Amino acid sequence: MSTAQITVDPGSVVGPVRRRTFGSFVEHLGRCVYTGIYEPGHPAADEQGLRTDVLDLVRELGVTTVRYPGGNFVSGYRWEDGIGPVDQRPSRLDLAWHCTEPNTFGVDQFIAWCAKAGIEPMMAVNLGTRGIAEAVDLLEYCTIPGGTAWSDARRANGAAEPYPVTMWCLGNELDGPWQIGHKTAREYGRLAAEVARAMRMVRPDLELVACGSSGTGMPTFGEWEREVLTETYDLVDLVSAHAYYCEEDGDLASFLASAVDMDAFIAGVSATADAVGTALKSTRRIHISFDEWNVWYQHRVESKVPDGDHWPVAPHLLEDRYNVADAVVVGNLLISLLRHTDRVHAASLAQLVNVIAPIMTEPGGPAWRQTIFHPFALTSRHARGDVLGVGVRSPSCATARFGDVPIVDAVATHDQGTGEIAVFLVNRATAEPTRIELDLRALDPIGLVEAVELSNPDHAWHATASDSTSVGPRRLDGVLVDAGRASLVLPPVSWAMVRLRTA
Repeated sequence: MSTAQITVDPGSVVGPVRRRTFGSFVEHLGRCVYTGIYEPGHPAADEQGLRTDVLDLVRELGVTTVRYPGGNFVSGYRWEDGIGPVDQRPSRLDLAWHCTEPNTFGVDQFIAWCAKAGIEPMMAVNLGTRGIAEAVDLLEYCTIPGGTAWSDARRANGAAEPYPVTMWCLGNELDGPWQIGHKTAREYGRLAAEVARAMRMVRPDLELVACGSSGTGMPTFGEWEREVLTETYDLVDLVSAHAYYCEEDGDLASFLASAVDMDAFIAGVSATADAVGTALKSTRRIHISFDEWNVWYQHRVESKVPDGDHWPVAPHLLEDRYNVADAVVVGNLLISLLRHTDRVHAASLAQLVNVIAPIMTEPGGPAWRQTIFHPFALTSRHARGDVLGVGVRSPSCATARFGDVPIVDAVATHDQGTGEIAVFLVNRATAEPTRIELDLRALDPIGLVEAVELSNPDHAWHATASDSTSVGPRRLDGVLVDAGRASLVLPPVSWAMVRLRTA
């Protein structure tokens, strides 16, 4: 059995644990909205058609923000279609996902859902087929108390008070040729700058997110950020990053090391943003909104978009069934986001329900948890206080995509108010358990609060509606704490959380 040593340094604070790190994403795609969060007539639906069983799971998941309404969908979306009497709303073709959008759920229902879920809304504006006027109209509808055409329309639609939307995404993935209204970096940067300037004339205190690259594999990665931020640097607060990972061709070792790519992505965007700021002689610092990230098997039949004359409403689309290895990777990606808390100020797991999601539903039936639900929920619940620097000395394993990588990865948080330490770990070894030796002497822990792990001898096990509980987080036995040190053994392909208390 190989051994890894982890040293937690309380004198090396990376930054605070940001609650917005635990955001998610709701797009009008497949069944995320319809028969996902919204299903009038369902036995668990409330008077607004919102599924209360899903709301319960969303609260358990610990989601703090939700980005809406897209995603690719937003680049063709007319937000006005989704307000007013439901029976008078038009149906439209959704070109992004080759579906029909009935518009029976829109901004008013979304804000009502956020209030019930205890979630901060994060709104995206359409900069694919629309621009300044439409973005300002939506901002007026949402945030002006009254006395204008759009704010009075909101009041007439039943919302007397403005909506608490401060975070706004300036479009989505406009670097991608798949995007409706795809633009060059300069075209997008100029438009984003003008939209940001106009929106700040209405609300100077908005937090605005410019579109960054859709992934590190984009041919324009790096140069896109440079050009866009050169145009928008003093007008926006964050730049977005998007990344999806999957196990390709049975290459489990590379898949388990996906966080290596996320680390590099964050470092690259941060360096580019800082270089632009230096060139512009700006005193501001642009941070990152990692507002799309997850495991996504894009080449499976589940992700095949309808075509031809078939324009269905809310089809089963992108409904990946996640296994134990997927959950380990999601847990590791959260470790990456936390250790970069100095630069990643918001993040959104894409998506929330049914569509590449931790929560699944059956139309008219139950809602249930996928494997990836568990590391997200536990990290959101127990990562508190400050993120601490962690030194990891670990054996390495060879991967086809990333070269040699450490088999153990970890991050730690420390809540000075409660004295609790939480260490989140993964064992990327594919066949053998790994012994972990934790050096926590600088924090002087006096006892173990809890230790749990998620693994299974069959890492391909996945939950179903009929069996979502037989594999899940379980107590990690054999954890020894003595004189500021702790030791434990992690199974192969596993995620774990160890919580300790200090005096």
